[in-house]
Amino acid sequence: MEEIIDLAIQIEKNGERIYRKALGEISDPSLVSLLQWLADEEAEHAKWFSDMRPTIKQTTDDPPLAERGKTILRGLLGGQAFSLEDANFSKIDQVQSLLRLAIEFEKDTVVFYEMIRSFVEDQETRDQLDAIIKEENRHAEELQEFLHKGGNAFPHLFKKKM
Repeated sequence: MEEIIDLAIQIEKNGERIYRKALGEISDPSLVSLLQWLADEEAEHAKWFSDMRPTIKQTTDDPPLAERGKTILRGLLGGQAFSLEDANFSKIDQVQSLLRLAIEFEKDTVVFYEMIRSFVEDQETRDQLDAIIKEENRHAEELQEFLHKGGNAFPHLFKKKM
């Protein structure tokens, strides 16, 4: 689970980094506001996952085995930020387009965690991974709700549910 938490943090930091980089490519104030909110949300998720660390029990007494597991999981992710890495934010000119991209990123993240979950046998680890999946789904739903509202309400109006 520790390795999964580390990956979750890396994914969130990658998302935050991409959104903050995109801030330099966008001039529309509504898009800047949304990108800032998305970056802040990713940073909050990274902190949320980091705060989960103390609750994790060590699942193996075999350090070499634990290190191999960590290496395999990091190899799966590498430096990827899923669908955001290739996004050309300078060509995004509507809030709805940006929201669709962010929703896709959140859904890709869920798919990744669900793939990892299929290999996890320990029930406690699966339960913690389910909490991560639930949080990512909540974020995607929040963005989807914003999209259905036409992207006209500012994202900072959402209640924090973490």
